[in-house]
Amino acid sequence: MARSRTPSFITEIPLIVNSKQEAELLSRFQAGRQLYNACLNEAMKRLELVRNSELHKAARKIPRTKKKERTEAFKKVREQYRYSEYDLHAFASITSKNAKWIAEKIDSTAQQKLATRAFKASERVLLGMASDVRYKVPSRFRSMEGKSNKTGIRWKDDCLVWGKLILKPIIDLVNPVIQHGLESPVKYVRLLWRILNGKRRWYAQLVNEGLPYQKPQNYVSSGVVGLDLNVSNIAFVGDNHADLLPFAENVPTFQKEIAALQRKMQRSQRANNPDNFEPNFKARKGRKTVVKKGKVKKGKAQWKKSSNYLKVIAKKRELERRKTAYAKTQNRHVINEILRHGKHIKTENISVKGWQKRYGKAISAKSPGFVQSELKLRAERAGGSFTKFSTSSTALSQTHLDGSRIKKTLSQRVHRDVTGIPEHHRDLFSAFLSRSINQDKLVLQDAQAEYLGLEPILLEAHQRYLTRKQVGKSENRKPGSPSERVSNEPLIADQIAELGKKLVEDVA
Repeated sequence: MARSRTPSFITEIPLIVNSKQEAELLSRFQAGRQLYNACLNEAMKRLELVRNSELHKAARKIPRTKKKERTEAFKKVREQYRYSEYDLHAFASITSKNAKWIAEKIDSTAQQKLATRAFKASERVLLGMASDVRYKVPSRFRSMEGKSNKTGIRWKDDCLVWGKLILKPIIDLVNPVIQHGLESPVKYVRLLWRILNGKRRWYAQLVNEGLPYQKPQNYVSSGVVGLDLNVSNIAFVGDNHADLLPFAENVPTFQKEIAALQRKMQRSQRANNPDNFEPNFKARKGRKTVVKKGKVKKGKAQWKKSSNYLKVIAKKRELERRKTAYAKTQNRHVINEILRHGKHIKTENISVKGWQKRYGKAISAKSPGFVQSELKLRAERAGGSFTKFSTSSTALSQTHLDGSRIKKTLSQRVHRDVTGIPEHHRDLFSAFLSRSINQDKLVLQDAQAEYLGLEPILLEAHQRYLTRKQVGKSENRKPGSPSERVSNEPLIADQIAELGKKLVEDVA
């Protein structure tokens, strides 16, 4: 009988941990890491036996149309080689008992959870969702959790309890989000650590049953919203509002600071590992002869990392963490704004991974993939829908209201319709058309019927976007720029004229 699934949300609470408690926690995490790696290694061994078996090869030949027969065949192969989550639970228990110190440090429920994590990681490889697994090193093993709030890692009397360890939290009594989490039933508890400003901080994540706290200003409407997702912004058109919002607006990128730290890291690496680099060489740069640094030698090599190098890495990591945190906060504002105008979302099926290959750092800074996934999660949680449709069959950026298609280059950001309607922003008009998509097809009659009512809204959103863009340009303009000098010339002339009048009056 399958377990019934109930909605969940996470409440994160910082913990007060002294040096003695931290030493004990780190020893428990070390035991958990070694058990996880052992379970992962065993899971991969059993996975290879399953893959190389004749039964598995025969099961793959069964047509996908015979779904039940195919599923039963794969199930028999797994059972034969004991490749399942519960078989790995038994392995984790035996391994912990054989290594007595692991059994002393970690309770049985945490052991089973670690085995489950290892099995799911290996299963992703079997299903083709990952190319390989990654064994954990101490800096990458950052969380452990229990199975319920009754034994093992649990939340009791507003404290995290794990065996003899009792960790007191820092509870913000004014925060309604935290209060809602503390008042909701706890399914299980996750204990984790993060490095903030070079120091390790410990947190308890309560996995609560129910729905998360919703702030009054972040309400969700029941309308339909058409989206057009771009690399740096998102256009949306609701029933009575439209807008073009930028991703991660006003987020500090720390480009100069990160570049300076990277140069410092490079100098340290070359000083401490001269044998890992090819010799420097001279090259022509225009009329000059310059010395260029040698590239890294091919093949695996041992790298010496000085204490200063590790400090620089920590500084760079902190800057990148802050940048990501700022971007997520700003992007959540965008998500809340969209959901205020509707929870039934329609958008193109865009490959963010393809964008990553093409645009690289821009995708990392703006995080459109995060907005897309978070919007889907929030809309479905509120009882809405998130519908994706094909870009090739709809081609909304090329489509006009009369059904004709005219190709546009990426630099063309204005939609000029052949039917004589006013100019619109390309992304906003695509978002408008996406509202009329039904089963991967654009229903032109619906779009034409909606257009008259939404035309003022689209034009207003376009004008708002142009105003915002102009304000951004004026704010980024450097003092003393040519445009600013020209605008100040009449003012300066008036000031000179007034000074001249005063001098004449004084002489008289």
